[in-house]
Amino acid sequence: MSFPLLNDWLDNSPRRILALVCLASIGMLAFGQYLQHVVGLEPCPMCIVQRYALVLVALIAALTGASSRKSLNIGGTFLMLVASGFGAYVAARQSWLQWYPPEVSSCGRDFYGMIETFPLQRAIPMIFKGSGDCSKVDWLFLGGTIANWSFAVFSLIALLSVALIWRLSRHRTA
Repeated sequence: MSFPLLNDWLDNSPRRILALVCLASIGMLAFGQYLQHVVGLEPCPMCIVQRYALVLVALIAALTGASSRKSLNIGGTFLMLVASGFGAYVAARQSWLQWYPPEVSSCGRDFYGMIETFPLQRAIPMIFKGSGDCSKVDWLFLGGTIANWSFAVFSLIALLSVALIWRLSRHRTA
């Protein structure tokens, strides 16, 4: 099965694809900040890890898109595949926890409980790890949770990465 329009776009516009991936990642990060600071949702530790994966994907896409060497484009796109695969794994694990919550939640701690229980030098790093419950569903869009949508976007980025690697390596040998 052939998709001429997609193949043409992958062949002639790898920088556009990488820019689109970078902008989509930045958009997701901005939306996460909106949900946290405006809507008031507390991110859990898995949400924070997914944000780090998005930052990695955005940085790798930007740096790879800035390169004009095909070998660096292939290597950078492979790193983007690894980062998006990791993000998809974490999002899938969080989705699993939301569908089948454990009896006792062990994903996060209460913010004030951390401050009261631990000395400040131990509490501050824990705060930046997130304090929400990873199995709790706080927000839905079209029936999907934040983790479900993150999984979909990370998976799409991974598929685009595979297609881009395949097309770049095919043209490299031709």
